[in-house]
Amino acid sequence: MNNIAAKLRARRAEARTRRSLNRAIDTAATATVRQELIAIAQARSGYMR
Repeated sequence: MNNIAAKLRARRAEARTRRSLNRAIDTAATATVRQELIAIAQARSGYMR
């Protein structure tokens, strides 16, 4: 049971991080900052926007 709970917690944390990153990208002050955020996200987790 602990393994299932841990997987659910990890999945929720990943979704929370993804939502936060999307919000940061959408509200970036400049295109350069937006590109930097996308590059960092791709380097960290293979995340593609």
